[in-house]
Amino acid sequence: MKSSKSVEQRRQQIVAWVKEHGHSQVEDLAVRFATSEVTIRKDLAALSQQGLLIRQFGGAVPVPSIASDTLSSQAITNETYPIQTTSPIIKAIGQCAAGLVKPGNKTVIDCGSTTASVLPFLSDIDDLVVMTNTLSTANYLTQSAKEPTVLMVGGTWDVQSQSFQGAMAEQLVNAYSFDIAFIGAAGIDVNRGTTTFNELIGVTRAMAKAATKVVVLASSKKLTHKMPNLELSWKNISVLITDEGISEQDKLNIENQGVTVLIAAPSGE
Repeated sequence: MKSSKSVEQRRQQIVAWVKEHGHSQVEDLAVRFATSEVTIRKDLAALSQQGLLIRQFGGAVPVPSIASDTLSSQAITNETYPIQTTSPIIKAIGQCAAGLVKPGNKTVIDCGSTTASVLPFLSDIDDLVVMTNTLSTANYLTQSAKEPTVLMVGGTWDVQSQSFQGAMAEQLVNAYSFDIAFIGAAGIDVNRGTTTFNELIGVTRAMAKAATKVVVLASSKKLTHKMPNLELSWKNISVLITDEGISEQDKLNIENQGVTVLIAAPSGE
């Protein structure tokens, strides 16, 4: 078991890293500090509570040097979102996903940094209705120039996923129908579907069930993540948007299970 001293040292190093490099995603921090994403999320939750970092978009950003009680109490706006620091691959996935959305669509967006990448590209689409279980996504959408109708899932706040989960959240999602559901993936099993370590998968499944088209947004490196819990089987998924890192064989295997695989390439490639 890790000593409290080593935990504290790692957390100090995380704060220093984020201050130097800006927005840092959970998965990148896990690699950097040779630990699990679950551990990093716990670290970020603790550091956020201490006011040493701000949790955003599946990771963390530094506390602004002008931070004050007033700033921390305000709703997050477009300008405070680290969208511009998102990797080119994730941006491309978000842009590709937004291309599936039409004016007037009813959309539900699950928690996660990759699903959040679609948000900047929704700003020019008229008359959208968007439901989410994530406060940061709701805050972002309400600051958009063409503000969509935003529906917020209630329920129990889960620190690990930074989203609302539980039976109440599932019931609310089940009361609606959507044209598109944007879902992330902690891991991808070519033979089974999306996988996760987290057992809180009820809301994600409810979102998929309530949508006509289920679109999974995931970088190709998620194909190397082996996780025990099946979240969505391929029969419940319409489209997978990933990057060119996916092998032709994996792409073919997934397509053979009735899923359309779209390859998003960063601009200029």
